[in-house]
Amino acid sequence: QVQLVESGGGLVQAGESLRLSCAASVSIISINTMAWYRQAPGKQRESVAVMTSGESTYYADSVKGRFTISRDNAKNTLYLQMNSLRTKDTAVYYCYAKYRRPLRYSYEDYWGQGTQVTVSS
Repeated sequence: QVQLVESGGGLVQAGESLRLSCAASVSIISINTMAWYRQAPGKQRESVAVMTSGESTYYADSVKGRFTISRDNAKNTLYLQMNSLRTKDTAVYYCYAKYRRPLRYSYEDYWGQGTQVTVSS
């Protein structure tokens, strides 16, 4: 299994920055896909940024140019750098991993516990 532990959330003002971290319990290069999702109150969980095993990245239109997903293989950690934060970015942010355990045929989805990001005006 994979354990994902997020950190770095908090309360900031609009225009400021935050960096979220997601520490994985397995080698991050063995994970097929990693991503950041978010869920605002009363809304569905949505994909924010995705990174494939080949390090291709994809972003939601609402965060393009402001957020950057990256990883540190040596630390088995995924990051989300969030700049120019807006009040609409307020949500619980979740780390996601798609991973196939050794000797298994299928991939499984893993989620972190979430970290709250609150952006005030």
